[in-house]
Amino acid sequence: MKQKTRGLTERMDARAWFDVFVVLAALILYSVAWPTLHLTHAVSPGAQPFIAALAAFPILLVRVNPALGWAISAGSALLIALAIPHQPNNDLPFQVVQVIVLIALLFAVGLRAPVQIVAVAWGATSLLFGTIMPGEGEAFANAAWGWPIALAAVVLFALLVRWLVLSRRELLRREEENELERARRAILEEKARIARDLHDVVAHHMSLVVVQAQTAPYRVEGVTPAARAEFESIGATAREALNEIRGMLGVLRSDGQLPEHAPQPKAADVLTLFDGAKRAGVTIDWTVEGELGSVPETTGLALYRIAQESLSNASRHAPGAPVRVEIVCGMELHLRVVNGPGATPARPVGNGGHGIAGMRARALAVGGEVTADASPDGGFEVRARLPLGPAQAEAAAVVASPTVS
Repeated sequence: MKQKTRGLTERMDARAWFDVFVVLAALILYSVAWPTLHLTHAVSPGAQPFIAALAAFPILLVRVNPALGWAISAGSALLIALAIPHQPNNDLPFQVVQVIVLIALLFAVGLRAPVQIVAVAWGATSLLFGTIMPGEGEAFANAAWGWPIALAAVVLFALLVRWLVLSRRELLRREEENELERARRAILEEKARIARDLHDVVAHHMSLVVVQAQTAPYRVEGVTPAARAEFESIGATAREALNEIRGMLGVLRSDGQLPEHAPQPKAADVLTLFDGAKRAGVTIDWTVEGELGSVPETTGLALYRIAQESLSNASRHAPGAPVRVEIVCGMELHLRVVNGPGATPARPVGNGGHGIAGMRARALAVGGEVTADASPDGGFEVRARLPLGPAQAEAAAVVASPTVS
């Protein structure tokens, strides 16, 4: 990226210097054309600066629009040759400055204009120089053939330079594409390495947790029904976490595509999330207004992840505190999660503090927003607003009765 920025800066500096050079060249040519115009043509003093401007200033368009500059220069040359008589001691129909400007603009047309325009410019300039330039007999014949050949050499040289520049640009573009491809492969290899590490460490230990929770009632004597239910809740939570880890591994191992074999949670799955939290011992109650089944998948996934992270934060930072969840599905989807201060001091958790930032990123990805702040009673409150499409909003607004638990 730094090399690309530096290259762009260098090109901008080169263009600025080229513009300065063109302006200086135009002023020099004009300073030559004006004082010498009365020596070559019978022009009144008042018209001399204008005629000289037509001869010299079209070169200012050499970078902006060379085809237009060539058309102005060629038209003014023809006009000067036909309408303004030249001095007896001058055989040229127009000034040498005009010849220089025309050839320079023809070269610029060969560099930048379409091939059809290049052919028209070459033919018209050859016809102009070959028929109007002085000469009789053999000299005229030589001029009629010599100018087209000389101008063809100018155009062919311009096309050659043009081809070399385009080839260089194509080479640079391919090198950039190859560099991007190498970077993409490096990222994919790193993702695969992370996936292997996660699988070897996290997934393995989570599998052990599931097995231990499922077999504990049979391995330990005297397990009460409450303890058995607790083991079942631990096993269910661990299995859910293991499934999500497997889905994440599928994303890391894929080429930027979501794995079809790992279905993502939907909006209606938040009810299962709340039930699981309640079975795990969280004091939670919730109300849902509207139909969650009509929420789009991306918005539903954002809702699920934000609610999941909010419950996790409440369990970590306010253990034992009651949690209140409100979901309103109308023209927009609103989520409110409130938890009071914890009944016991929270243990320090080194999670890096990315939970709220992750929730905001989830909401922003679907065009919504998340606010999180402390509540007046010492607890914490998370609010999320997620937009819905017109069809989903109309379906979700049809509320039979709120779901309360």
